[in-house]
Amino acid sequence: MIALREQYPDWGARKLAVLLARDGVVVPRITAHRILLRQGLVKTDRRQRAAVTRFAREAPNELWQMDFKGMPEERTGCLPLVVLDDHSRYLVGLFATLGTRGEPVQRSLERTFEQSGMPQAMLMDHGTPWWNMQSASGWTWLTVWLMRHGVRLHLSGLRHPQTQGKVERLNGSMESAMTLRPKQAGQNWQWWLDRHRHEHNHVRPHEALGMDVPAAHWSPSTRCFRRHPRPWDYSQPGQVRLVRENGSIGVGGRCYFVSRALIGERVQLEFLDGRAAVWFCNTLVREFDLESGASHHVDFGQFRRARTNALLATPTGGSAPATPEEKPFLEGKQ
Repeated sequence: MIALREQYPDWGARKLAVLLARDGVVVPRITAHRILLRQGLVKTDRRQRAAVTRFAREAPNELWQMDFKGMPEERTGCLPLVVLDDHSRYLVGLFATLGTRGEPVQRSLERTFEQSGMPQAMLMDHGTPWWNMQSASGWTWLTVWLMRHGVRLHLSGLRHPQTQGKVERLNGSMESAMTLRPKQAGQNWQWWLDRHRHEHNHVRPHEALGMDVPAAHWSPSTRCFRRHPRPWDYSQPGQVRLVRENGSIGVGGRCYFVSRALIGERVQLEFLDGRAAVWFCNTLVREFDLESGASHHVDFGQFRRARTNALLATPTGGSAPATPEEKPFLEGKQ
């Protein structure tokens, strides 16, 4: 028990007891805890409160969560990019990047998609490079690239990191490992991250999985990655519009702003109670108020309630993302 604690100083008694059981040595969790306590190997300030309620997708690759793990100022040279499967907690990708530029993220995702297939949907926060807080629409070329590949996008609530609770908890565990088992001088950051990813997926027991490892609950996606995806086949061709050079489309004699990131792309409209939902591929990207002429971010709650009341059908494979709570604003007319 003490040897395992020295090998994994950031793990608690319950996880270490599972490792011993794999080797045929059964030690009750409370006994393991007492052993560590007697040896002064328990730090109560590092203990984490277990989640009261857990939510997870029903199958692997239904939803991947993506985020950057923040690093303290004294730890330089790496900003880890994390890609996590929501159902299995399988760490699909863990990459050493130098910042939040979109191109390295795209290359990392291409490598992940080629090795593991593609998810049905992805969840991110309102951060760079997948969201632009300075843009009227927020969408970026990277999110457009993902949507074009048929990945349905969801955005967590502003200032609500608990929406991405699994990836936040993973980041916390990674921080503990980096603190207690730091990268040695001269070691490559990607080498350290690769070892941590293998440990997370194949060695570390997870309480949310009944102390199984994520690899036992994950399998590669059957959705293959194509570098050049086919044009999206919209269900209502008569409601498809081409986004103009100023990022807008025309509806009923009015000009409505969609997104400059979508210039030259085709979007589909769905109408409901004096409003129009704008879909790009299978992601809801914008909402129009047809009475006032306003164009604004999607009110996810309103459209979810509309679907609950069977007033608005979800396009095949489609789902609306959570987006910022923002008052409608009127874009200029042409």
